[in-house]
Amino acid sequence: MITFVDQVTLHLRAGDGGDGCTSVKREKFKPLAGPDGADGGDGGSITLVTDPNVTTLLDYHHRPHRTATSGGSGAGDFRNGARGEDLILPVPVGTVVKDAEGKILADLAEPGMELLVAEGGSGGLGNAALASRKRIAPAFHLLGVPGWAGDITLELKTVADVALVGFPSAGKSSLIAAMSAARPKIADYPFTTLHPNLGVVQAGDMRYTIADVPGLIEGASKGKGLGLEFLRHVERCSALLHVIDCGTLEPGRDPISDLEVILAELEAYQVPAGQTPLIERPQLVALNKIDLPDAKELAEFVKADFEARGYPVFLISSATQVGLRELNFALGQLVTEERKHQVVQASKRISLLPAKKDDGKFEIRNESIGGEDVFRIVGSKPERWVAQTDFNNADAVSYLSERLAKLGVDDLLYKKGAKRGSTVIIGAGNGVVFDWDPLVSSMAEAIDDERRTNQQRRQEYYDMMDQRAAGRAERSAVRESSVFTEEEESENL
Repeated sequence: MITFVDQVTLHLRAGDGGDGCTSVKREKFKPLAGPDGADGGDGGSITLVTDPNVTTLLDYHHRPHRTATSGGSGAGDFRNGARGEDLILPVPVGTVVKDAEGKILADLAEPGMELLVAEGGSGGLGNAALASRKRIAPAFHLLGVPGWAGDITLELKTVADVALVGFPSAGKSSLIAAMSAARPKIADYPFTTLHPNLGVVQAGDMRYTIADVPGLIEGASKGKGLGLEFLRHVERCSALLHVIDCGTLEPGRDPISDLEVILAELEAYQVPAGQTPLIERPQLVALNKIDLPDAKELAEFVKADFEARGYPVFLISSATQVGLRELNFALGQLVTEERKHQVVQASKRISLLPAKKDDGKFEIRNESIGGEDVFRIVGSKPERWVAQTDFNNADAVSYLSERLAKLGVDDLLYKKGAKRGSTVIIGAGNGVVFDWDPLVSSMAEAIDDERRTNQQRRQEYYDMMDQRAAGRAERSAVRESSVFTEEEESENL
């Protein structure tokens, strides 16, 4: 039965936005009193929150599919749809979040950090919100935008100050049980520890945490034993404590060779960019099991060799707790020094939402699909507008055309060489495919298939106004001359 999981892939789907409503208010003595269709509710989002009470990703291993609720649809009489409920997923402290391609999105290394991983879709507008002087009673509404859907990978890296490393059955689990309140599984066979164990140790006025990871053997970097998979849990540790078994009876093993094997495996492990390699971090040596026959003599014999290499050495016994006090305070002092150099993060709230400063930007790409030249429009606004359009409603399609024209899509398509009837795709992948039919202002423009620039239109407008002004002046002159002629005739009579 699985009791510990430190890596899992989540399949997430945020809530979809609710559709708007098309409705016209009808009351007694007030027929067709105007549009009263309300907006749809926004879909719920999915957020990760680090919780110190959560220690494993086991729950997400059994239930990897998580979905937030969608927003409700709008209704008549200005009744907005309900907003979808957000989904909050607690994760252990030290969880690393990656996207589907393996790129690190965030490192949740402190309690209380929040990470928005899936944004809910926005609700569609009702016809009441779409009403204007030009469009008094819209006969359409906007659809809700689908919420974000995709996969993310959660990878747990234990947050501890000191990591215990060594061969299997070196006494690491017994040591963490003797120094803290942790109660890991302890047995007299190798690889008893199959997942990391954490323990909190009190050293005077300060506290620090120690982590016991599964044992390493020679060739672990090549996949032997449990491999180097669990070394991810010591990436955050400030120091390493080598637990050396001085009472082993295995042939070909001795304290010096055991340390060299462990150092070689630590050197083969690649830490993320920007972190100090494991082999370069502060290290101490604990010669364990000195309560066994001949173990103490062996420990005292090799102690000088370890000290000559620059390692602080402690002779200990997890069974009798000999030397644990000195080791405890030495580790506490080392952790205190390392904490002084750590940079405290000011902000604990993170958002994966992209900045929306250039929301109106889009681009048009010339592509060839099946030998046919197509124009692909990629941009947040055009793609969102297409998702909100009900293509079964002619008024909604006309409204979409107006919005795209105001955004400048038609002008840019014309500059790219598009002509009436050209195939246009909005969005990545399959997208929405349609034949381009630009908005025209005169029959002559439709026949010539030439689009005037804004400057040309403005000049034509000025010329037209000048012609009208000249016509008014001419008519006024004719009117005045006719009045003058009538007065002269009356005087002659």
